[in-house]
Amino acid sequence: MSSIKIAGIAAVVLLAAGLVGMVRHGRVQPAEISTFEPENMKDFKKPEPAELKKKLSSEQFAVTQQCGTEPAFRNAYWDNHKPGIYVDVVSGEPLFSSLDKFDSGTGWPSFTHPVKGTDIVEKKDSAFGMVRTEVRSKVADSHLGHVFDDGPADKGGMRYCINSASLKFIPVEEMDQAGYGQYLEPFVKAGLIKAAMRETAILAGGCFWGMEEIIRKIPGVIKTTVGYTGGTTAKPTYEDVCTGGTGHAEAIQVEFDSARLSYEGLLDYFFRMHDPTTLNRQHNDVGTQYRSAIFYTGEAQRQAAERVKREQSGKFKRPITTEIAPATKFYSAEDYHQKYLAKNPGGYTCHVLRD
Repeated sequence: MSSIKIAGIAAVVLLAAGLVGMVRHGRVQPAEISTFEPENMKDFKKPEPAELKKKLSSEQFAVTQQCGTEPAFRNAYWDNHKPGIYVDVVSGEPLFSSLDKFDSGTGWPSFTHPVKGTDIVEKKDSAFGMVRTEVRSKVADSHLGHVFDDGPADKGGMRYCINSASLKFIPVEEMDQAGYGQYLEPFVKAGLIKAAMRETAILAGGCFWGMEEIIRKIPGVIKTTVGYTGGTTAKPTYEDVCTGGTGHAEAIQVEFDSARLSYEGLLDYFFRMHDPTTLNRQHNDVGTQYRSAIFYTGEAQRQAAERVKREQSGKFKRPITTEIAPATKFYSAEDYHQKYLAKNPGGYTCHVLRD
């Protein structure tokens, strides 16, 4: 690790993961809600009320934390007819699907049942001189609304009357990228979206924090994982790779839908987000772990990489040093590195997507 980079590192507490990570100082990024990760939902810890007040609007807080009710016909989703999934605004837990939404005439979003596999918590509610059944999310314990038995008879007869303020809507075309790909099958069967043609690419171009923050937002990208590849040491840690002695590069494993984003199109983004002419270096990050490299997974990718590299060579004043090599074992980095800049908006990055 270079002395310049060491000087630019400070400790920061990762609230979501409960870990202490490393913050590389740099340009402040705009705040953003982190992408839902189903595999980490079991580890979700509900933030304290003071933290929730910062993240939620006053109405969202009143509804989800204080059992409030928003005005009928004056809320975000009562008349939303777009296909997609509705998730808990606090945790991102999947709750309801547009495929089960219907117009109840009440002025609130109404659903016949929750998403398959979701456990909605029901509680007796005796407030306001009546007995009703309150429904809450299981993971974050958010107040959602109430359930009644006057729904469509041909669909089970239930009506989940839900506050828009307790929900976040994910359009069907964004579900895969946002981490909800496992809930797409009913939309595919309904003819609302085509099944993804999944392909994997492995790219290296300096600090993987900044690269992932750009790549994960590219239309057609399904999933990103930061990690280490191209080296000789088995199961390397971040500290091992930082020494420069393992031969690994900080890299991004990108799963993408090739029907929406071609491999060549992804490589075009790759060459636009870093400087491929600086050998083993990206700005203040110096060492072989910060080299520019394309690790191809097959002959078609190799040929495409060579072709794009040639095409890109005329766009830079210096020769391109990007390595093109066969993919080897990819080791996922520690959890606190994954989507680091989404979790830490003020964290270090030296990557900017050029026009």
